[in-house]
Amino acid sequence: MSERALRGTRLVVTSYETDRGIDLAPRQAVEYACEKGHRFEMPFSVEAEIPPEWECKVCGAQALLVDGDVPEEKKGKPARTHWDMLMERRTREELEEVLEERLAVLRSGAMNIAVHPRDSRKSA
Repeated sequence: MSERALRGTRLVVTSYETDRGIDLAPRQAVEYACEKGHRFEMPFSVEAEIPPEWECKVCGAQALLVDGDVPEEKKGKPARTHWDMLMERRTREELEEVLEERLAVLRSGAMNIAVHPRDSRKSA
């Protein structure tokens, strides 16, 4: 029964609507140029805010608006390193104290460090 239900139909969705008789929103063509010399136009609505940069259709680089203002540089925060985050939690004196404690444990041999089999073959 299900085989006959699909007979004569396509599984792909096809729209039978046309653009005849439809008024499109007013548009404007905006020109962009990339640093490699490629120029292209993008259609935007008359009401839309025009972005100062767009990805170049040819090479993918950043293209700037022709006869437009240069976009302002965004202020970025400097990357926080592991050391920066560690220094937010502890003072240098506390870190030196922890280091001395760990070194004392290692020197006393109280901590059992497993030796990798490859390391033991090199020394033998």
